[in-house]
Amino acid sequence: MKKRMILTIGAMLVVVAALGLVKFFQIKTAIAQGSSFQPPPEAVTTTMARQEYWPAELSAIGSVAAVQGVTVSADMPGIVEKITFTSGASIRKGDLLVQLDTSQEHAQLAAAESQRRLSGVNLERMRGLRQKGVVSQAEFDKIQAESQQASAGTSEIQATIERKRIRAPFSGVLGIRQVNLGQYLNAGDPVVSLQTLDPIYVNFAVPQQELGKLQVGAVVRVTAEGLEGMAATGKVTAFDSVVDESTRNVQVQASFANPQGRLRPGMFVEAKVLLGAGQSAVSLPASAINYAPYGNSVFIVENMKGPDGKPYRGVRQQVVKLGGSRGDQVAVLTGLKPGEEVVTSGVFKLRPGAAVQVNNEIQPANSAEPKPEDS
Repeated sequence: MKKRMILTIGAMLVVVAALGLVKFFQIKTAIAQGSSFQPPPEAVTTTMARQEYWPAELSAIGSVAAVQGVTVSADMPGIVEKITFTSGASIRKGDLLVQLDTSQEHAQLAAAESQRRLSGVNLERMRGLRQKGVVSQAEFDKIQAESQQASAGTSEIQATIERKRIRAPFSGVLGIRQVNLGQYLNAGDPVVSLQTLDPIYVNFAVPQQELGKLQVGAVVRVTAEGLEGMAATGKVTAFDSVVDESTRNVQVQASFANPQGRLRPGMFVEAKVLLGAGQSAVSLPASAINYAPYGNSVFIVENMKGPDGKPYRGVRQQVVKLGGSRGDQVAVLTGLKPGEEVVTSGVFKLRPGAAVQVNNEIQPANSAEPKPEDS
């Protein structure tokens, strides 16, 4: 009995050892196959790094503002009797825009004129009597004061009539008419907007750390989305005296010649301030940059050797220092040499040493001044 048990246990140990040995060789074979496995190459596009001149400039988003802009309003209440302008017209300072009804004021003026003339006649008569000593000085002063009061009353009514003639306060371009004939206007009711379009201002904000690079007279170039070929060049004319506490930005104002009036108040523009001499840098499409908190990098295509010693085309990850951007391009200041082949699309799926297959039939956008189709 005891001998049979020992034989059974021995047989079981032999079977377990045999199974373990088989499994060991299977795992060893799988490990060998895994270590020699090379994943299929990733399809990417590439470009050759080239050294270029990169202008020193600061980009910002700005808004167009008129040098002088106002909504012309009624100074006094009244009924619109005459409209002498058309919407969108160019006018000169002092041109009549709207005439309010002044029939009542003209009637009052006629009465005041009669009273003024009578007061003048009485004053002359009283002056003669005073010279003869017939009337006292007090009576003469009273008549003289009445004459002056009558003249002032006439001037007041004339001023009221003039205030009912709404005129352009400065030269410029009118907007859309907001009044109609026969309409009753209260004091302050809008009549039409008036803007001076040449010259014109562009206001934009820059970070406070960039303020030291700017100065009055710096050249500014603006482009407006939706206006093909629209590019204007002006100069910085003023800086705001305070820094915005919420954004830590400073408002900058630039002045531009605008003879054709293509820049309009309220328009959205992109402003670029030239900061002087530029620098040499490698420009790459923004899609070539692998952005990361620990450092930005690019993938460089090189000839490599696999674990089996066979050569293949693979990528090396290289940390780079970036500069400014313009359009679709980003400036690489350090970490990249001219002539190196850089991956421009598909970087998100790469890792160091990964095999790649270059296909440059379709390249990502790489323009300093892109013109989107929907702009």
